[in-house]
Amino acid sequence: MSVWLPTAPCTPRACVEASATVRARAVPRAVLRLGAVLLLLLAGIALTPFAARIPLSLIRRWCRWIVRAAGVRVRITGAAAPTGGLLLVANHISWLDIPLLAAVRPARMLAKTEVRHWPVAGALAARGGTLFIDRDRLRALPDTVARIAGALREGAAVAAFPEGSTWCGRAQGTFRGAVFQAALDAGVPVQPVRLGYRLSGGTPSTVPAYVGDDTLLASLWRVATTRGLIAEVEVRDPIAPGGGPDRRALARAAQQQETAAPAWTHTVLVA
Repeated sequence: MSVWLPTAPCTPRACVEASATVRARAVPRAVLRLGAVLLLLLAGIALTPFAARIPLSLIRRWCRWIVRAAGVRVRITGAAAPTGGLLLVANHISWLDIPLLAAVRPARMLAKTEVRHWPVAGALAARGGTLFIDRDRLRALPDTVARIAGALREGAAVAAFPEGSTWCGRAQGTFRGAVFQAALDAGVPVQPVRLGYRLSGGTPSTVPAYVGDDTLLASLWRVATTRGLIAEVEVRDPIAPGGGPDRRALARAAQQQETAAPAWTHTVLVA
């Protein structure tokens, strides 16, 4: 078994909340939402050649717009360092996690090679500097870690989901150590981020989960037709460079930070 391969037992049938019957009047709203998401993604692809000239604050705002366009409100707690090499790590539930992490700090994403073939989003990921990994080739692991460490040494932020797979949100996997080796090699801090989704009434929701044999289109439609979804992003305290004697200890420390009770006292509600 590869260190990259997913192990989550979550499936759409077992874990994802069954959507109520979609009312006819909700369909036009959902179509408009998905159209808005598509337009924002296309705009991002068109502007990729000029990314170096675009202020980071505008990129963060664009990422929040993508989530908001899908009908999901965003609550961000805490903040990440705006500059310098940084490894952002988070639990993984949904495709929404990607723009949400970029809303914390624009970063080079670590993604499976299959993402390169996603419609629209795959092209944006490729042109945005995503670091693709082949999860089926263990021999590729040292080269992948070296590329991540190189990006970190150059002062970039790299965002990763160390569980290796999406989970439904009711439970989560164990952080794998491979990506943390890159942070140790580059001598940069690790910043854990906790992602979660709930309804406006406060009930945790698995609607945004993108798990198992779920299709991207089905997940997009489920999110777009659900009212009152809120994404909660909790940025935890960074772990200083060398915060663990080895990658496994650093992974455990990051997961403990990520699952701890919120330490921040201020919340930014975006739309």
